[in-house]
Parts: sequence; C-alpha cells; structure tokens
Amino acid sequence: MLTARKFATAASATVLGLFFATETFAADVTWNVSLWGKRRAFTEHVEKLAEEVAAKTDGKFEIKLHYGGALSKSRENLDGISFGAFEMAQFCASYHADKNPSLTVLELPFLGVADLETEVKVSKALYEHPAVQKDLGRWNAKLLMPSPMPQYNFAGKGDVPSSITDFEGMRVRALGGLGKLMEAAGAVPTSVTASETYQAIDSGTVNAAGFAPHAHLSFKTVEVANWWTKNLNPGTVHCPIVVNTDAYAALPDDFRVALDESVQPALDHYLATYAKVYEKWWPELEARGIVQVEFSPEELAAFEAKAGPIQDAWVQEQSANGLPAQELLDLVKGVIKG
Repeated sequence: MLTARKFATAASATVLGLFFATETFAADVTWNVSLWGKRRAFTEHVEKLAEEVAAKTDGKFEIKLHYGGALSKSRENLDGISFGAFEMAQFCASYHADKNPSLTVLELPFLGVADLETEVKVSKALYEHPAVQKDLGRWNAKLLMPSPMPQYNFAGKGDVPSSITDFEGMRVRALGGLGKLMEAAGAVPTSVTASETYQAIDSGTVNAAGFAPHAHLSFKTVEVANWWTKNLNPGTVHCPIVVNTDAYAALPDDFRVALDESVQPALDHYLATYAKVYEKWWPELEARGIVQVEFSPEELAAFEAKAGPIQDAWVQEQSANGLPAQELLDLVKGVIKG
C-alpha cells in the first residue's frame, strides 16, 4: 500500500514522464524522400542534406531516404508530393513535361551552360520566378534545390566528326531536346535504352550516344568509342528536389531554418562528388586514346542556329499555355551569360 508521500512522488514522476514524452514526440519530425535507383552521385546532395539537417537539429529532424522506388515510381513522384504521400522527392522535368512546363526551359538544347556551377546558379534564379512557383504550386510542391546534371556529350565509334555536317545521317542515341537538336542537324535520333547502348554502338546499330560523362562510364560506352565531343555541350535534363508545401509550412521555425540552411552545403557536396567523377573521366579518355573533339566557335554557332527554332517553338507552345515563356527563356540565358 502506497503512503501519501510515496503516492505523491509516484504521481509526480508519472506526470513528469508524460510531459517529457509529449515534448519529445512533439519535437521529433521525420520526413520521407522518394528516390529511384541506388545511392549515386545524382543523389549525394540529398544524402548530405539529411546529414546536415540532423546535425543542426540534434537529430530531432530526420530525413529518411527511400531508394529503388520504394515509395513511388520515379515518374509518379510529383503526384505523390501533391497529395502528401511523402514530404520530399526527386523527379526529372522531362518525365512529365505537361505537369511542369516551366521547368522544361532548362532542358532546351544549346543554352550554353558550361559547367555545373552555372547550372546551379541558373536553376536557383528560375526557381525564384513567380510563374515557376505557381506552376509547381499546382502540385503542392516547393522547389528546394536542383540536381545539376553535366551537359550531355556524344561518345561514338567510327569517323571522327569535326563539323555539324558530319552528323548528317549519323544514328545517335539522343532523347528529348537533344534528340530534336540532332535531328535538326541531320542525324537520326534513336531511343535505345541506356543499358542497350554499349551493344548498339559496338555492333554499329548506333554510331554515337549522348550521355553525361558519368553515364558514359557507367554504361561503358567509352569501352567501344573512339571519339568524344568535348565541348559540344548540347543540353541536359533537369531533375529538381521538391518538398510538399504543407509539410514545409508545418515545420517548426528552427527546423525550417535548418532545412533551408542545409541546401547550400548539400549542393557544395554534390559538386565535389561530381568533380571526383571527372577525375576518373579525363584519365579514362587518355588511357583509351579516345579523340576529344573540340568544335570551333563557328561550328558551335552553327549548332546553336539549329537550336534556335526549337527554342522558338517552345516559347510559342508555352506562351499559348499561359506561361511567360519568352521571359523565362530570357532569364535563363541572361544568367548563363552573366
């Protein structure tokens, strides 16, 4: 039988325990991130973001990464964000251009992006535009940070191209805006899957393939190629990290600050990771004796001229859809030119 004093002590301990339990529960926040594939350079900024946020909040704000499409298919990540199936996700604009038309400006060919730092800069500027925020707002999505992809360049087998006319009739693995550009240059774009590209080039079914350097390594196209377009830089894909706007708004102020302040360190880590990829890339080209094609300014201008009508068509189409398309394109080009 409890004495009055023991009862009071026990009751106080119970109340105190409930208080701390409630406080701990209220302070802890867990966000889930929908990703596809495995951990790789393409996801290193999200890994670093989670690490930084945990450190800044003493582990009270946890960002859990789910790979392999465990939460959603890659092409359905934006939909999942829209109804709050998870708080954060990565997707590529070209997966569903009709759902995020404002972002597809960054997938237009031959914008002139020379490096990843410039791509980060232009992406951030675009994200600040009200029309872009409104566009993604339809899906309850807030753009958090880009996943800057290196410019795609071609690795091929056979005669080494030195001018735009050398691409006439060439069968190339090129998708999206890049495919349109190469078609305008007289090439024949194909939709060979990434995993089939090595065999396609080796057998002569395809003459060249457009990938970022890390993908040329991953899919081993460098093992069958004898040339690579070092400075063509015809375009790339745009794959942002977005968060659910309701989840973002519901964060305690200090957690929201921790998240926002973790973006730049995450991007810095991402760029450093890709720098290591290039440390492998250049020696690989040298070791295999692959010719690194550098087009003259005149030839690059000729490629750019082919890209002009494609960009104009995008402006016309998106303007008809209610976007300030020319304004967005001018913003992007202005930031790129500095």
